[in-house]
Amino acid sequence: MHVNAVRAIGLFAGVSALVIVAGWLCGAQKGAQLSIALVLCAGILVYLFGESLALRAMRARPVSEIERPELYRIVRELATAARQPMPKLYLAPVRSPNAFATGGSPRRAALCCTTGLLRTLEERELRGVIAHELAHIRAHDTLISSVAATLTALITALTAVTFLLPLGESEETDMPDLLGGLLLALLAPLAAAVVYFGVGRAREFRADEKAAELTGDPLGLASALRRMETGNRAYPLPRERVLLASAHLMTTNPFPGPLGRLFAAHPPVSERIRRLQELHREWDLG
Repeated sequence: MHVNAVRAIGLFAGVSALVIVAGWLCGAQKGAQLSIALVLCAGILVYLFGESLALRAMRARPVSEIERPELYRIVRELATAARQPMPKLYLAPVRSPNAFATGGSPRRAALCCTTGLLRTLEERELRGVIAHELAHIRAHDTLISSVAATLTALITALTAVTFLLPLGESEETDMPDLLGGLLLALLAPLAAAVVYFGVGRAREFRADEKAAELTGDPLGLASALRRMETGNRAYPLPRERVLLASAHLMTTNPFPGPLGRLFAAHPPVSERIRRLQELHREWDLG
């Protein structure tokens, strides 16, 4: 079994136990029962929809070769060079320039680009981004990323526990909302920890290096990262719960600001660019 498959199982088991304990502490038996139900639902969601969670959140649709022949050409060339199956291609109608890959294995993988990405990048830069996502697919990073995204959405959904808490005969109708906000504030770092420890930031450096090796052009990816960071600031994604949970799947962090950085699993773009520039010098590419 691939190491990332073992990590995904361990991550799910550990977070499930924490969720159940948190439910018990917040709502006693009723809270624990709801937490167990959420864990079971999460297991079903991971199995049935974990691979498509981000695709659904981004409202992505399959794209045909007739519609985007250049995209198909680039992906096919790079996948062939990497000796891996060509993923299914999707297009998300989003102005923010980004891309991501999902799927439990290379044969079941999907690669999604936003319309903003295709409008913003030149072919040299786009090849770097596609190679980066193919590197994630080849390393099975997409499996644990999909599990982490589903679990993060589950943890933030635990605010629903507050509406089942026994509040006595109090007529304070805003009490569940206050407790929900407090619980979200407490759970947000846990959700971020799931992303950080489950996914890790080192994988982005590895994928950048593999992409540079595949294209032979580290500076092409560096230029793409710079343009994408600028585009994400100009056109940030809406801060919806499912999108926040899926942010770590993206090539660059799509949420500028403190909340987005909390849920991100990306190193600073400046550091990624610096490392790519070092690769360019080490490989003496002129």
